[in-house]
Amino acid sequence: MRLNLDSGLVEDACFVASPNFDDRPAACGVDAVVVHCISLPPKRFGGGHIEALFCNRLDVSTHEYFREIGHLQVSAHFLIARNGALTQFVPVHKRAWHAGESNFHGRCDVNDFSVGIELEGTDDQEFEEVQYARLIALTRVLTAVYPGIGARNLVGHCDIAPARKTDPGPFFDWYRYRNGTFGRW
Repeated sequence: MRLNLDSGLVEDACFVASPNFDDRPAACGVDAVVVHCISLPPKRFGGGHIEALFCNRLDVSTHEYFREIGHLQVSAHFLIARNGALTQFVPVHKRAWHAGESNFHGRCDVNDFSVGIELEGTDDQEFEEVQYARLIALTRVLTAVYPGIGARNLVGHCDIAPARKTDPGPFFDWYRYRNGTFGRW
């Protein structure tokens, strides 16, 4: 897996351009990874609904829950599906709209300095082996390009927006992720 520094795209990922991004602030480096989880409709996997949400194409007539979220303009840099398929929505040098109102180590607007990675899943069940393998490989690529991302800067949405978010939830194995990325940390 390689990151093309000019395009900001990971060569092994399927790129699906989201309109939900903008430029990072000038002189703002990337030094964090935020892990999320998502399933659409809730607790269901597959179907292309996550991609549709991130591309402002979600058909709100197909599920009652979609009427609640169809107006949102959100994205992430990456999505790792249950089968390990990697989709990229926003180049890493751009700011994806994944964190919302957030704070990390006293810094607001976590979108400014982070890469957002969504895992297809829910807070209340385990993630797949292939998802961990892909997440670790992707994070290794990111840390090679952005050395400010250390083990303590691999965080969950729950860590940066604890009043609003619980993902990736108690079934996410943080030790496995950090140890797999950095070795014994």
